[in-house]
Amino acid sequence: MGEQAKKCTLGVIVGNRGFFPGHLCESGRQMMIKVLEEEGIDVVILDVNATRYGAVESLDDANICSNYFKEHRNVIDGMLVTLPNFGDERAVANVIRVSALNVPVLIHAFNDEVNSMTNKDRRDSFCGKISVCNNLKQYGITYSLTSMHTVDPKSESFRSDLNQFAAVCRVVKSLRSVRLGAIGARPAAFNTVRYSEKLLERQGISIETLDLSEVFGRANRLKDQDRNVQTKLEEMKSYVNTNGFPEDKLLKMARLGVTIEQWMKDYDLSATAIQCWTSMEEFFGIAPCTIMSMMSNSLLPSACEVDIPGLVGMYALQQASGRPSALLDWNNNYGDDPDKGVVFHCSNLPKDVFEELKMDYHEILAGAVGRENTYGTLSGRIKSSPFTYCRVSTDDFTGEIRTYVGEGSFTKDPLLTFGGYGVVQIPQFQKLLTYICEQGFEHHIAANLSSIAPAISEAFSKYLNWNVYHHQ
Repeated sequence: MGEQAKKCTLGVIVGNRGFFPGHLCESGRQMMIKVLEEEGIDVVILDVNATRYGAVESLDDANICSNYFKEHRNVIDGMLVTLPNFGDERAVANVIRVSALNVPVLIHAFNDEVNSMTNKDRRDSFCGKISVCNNLKQYGITYSLTSMHTVDPKSESFRSDLNQFAAVCRVVKSLRSVRLGAIGARPAAFNTVRYSEKLLERQGISIETLDLSEVFGRANRLKDQDRNVQTKLEEMKSYVNTNGFPEDKLLKMARLGVTIEQWMKDYDLSATAIQCWTSMEEFFGIAPCTIMSMMSNSLLPSACEVDIPGLVGMYALQQASGRPSALLDWNNNYGDDPDKGVVFHCSNLPKDVFEELKMDYHEILAGAVGRENTYGTLSGRIKSSPFTYCRVSTDDFTGEIRTYVGEGSFTKDPLLTFGGYGVVQIPQFQKLLTYICEQGFEHHIAANLSSIAPAISEAFSKYLNWNVYHHQ
């Protein structure tokens, strides 16, 4: 599933201007296609014979290209404008406007060679890129830029830009049509996970709800010997060592897993946020953490405490990186180091983020509901790694979606505790914490063991028009 999540298809526009060397379009087009294929990106591009060199330099060319893109609108995640020479800024802008795909756009310009500045080989793409951007701004078209103004497509700089842009495209496309499941009511003690379904729906994020009583009822109707339940039980035993845990509790977890996954399939859901504290333990007799961890690890993220905005953050990070996300609490200071802290959950973290893990019981709830009703948590330390954190929040008072995003690292600093935990190091951490508190953000944070904050920030702010604080 990870490979599927990382897939991206770009519609490529090759710009040309008649009195500049046309042969550069031919060679530039071939080079760009080769680089895109090497980076695992699928390409939708005009046939080389559809227009001169397969490029656009007139209104007729723009119409041909835009019609071709319309035919492939269901697969195009973003557009790449490449300028092997100056290019015709109007033709490029018209392709994007007339095709009306409403996808992210990246503007690329080729380097000129210092020793090839004669009329035969001079590109002037440096200048042409500025003209294209000027026209796009006039047209009201949002676009992204490469790190360097002009850049060789074969360079590591451009490949890095390309992969970041692909991540932006995946996040934008997925969030404009994702369907999420909310299982149960938010826990009464957690006002922090209140959110606006209407603001999310306006963005294309749909929420399907299911009462926790229905989950318990459907799970209890399943027989322990049901083929799907037995398959889920074996999956659990392969996922984590379950030796020493009561078989009847493991079967309850398996029945819960089958119930949730069937509901997700029936309603075409990509992720879930689940009520746990304390209804699951009191009235069903297990902690759902192992099942939630397995789903998250399979790129079907699952969040605690019906935290739907937290789930949106998890899903966005996953779509950008192709790797599983976790939901954590900003939980403790770490000694007197102002740039370090402890993050924690009980936990349902995906297996891939752990150094090692074991099945456990819920130490916090055991005293209230009985240890025998809290089996199913996963305990372990998060592995040392760079990571990206993200928080999404709906603001009813301003009618907007607010977010913050940044990067840090999980360290190897010593810590002895329980649940799923890690020590984080974040530059200017106190400044971030002040911002979180002053702005009234929630205590939950989505985290992903990858460095993708710039892509998340650009997707949220530039293309989804969300309010973003990028902590750097």
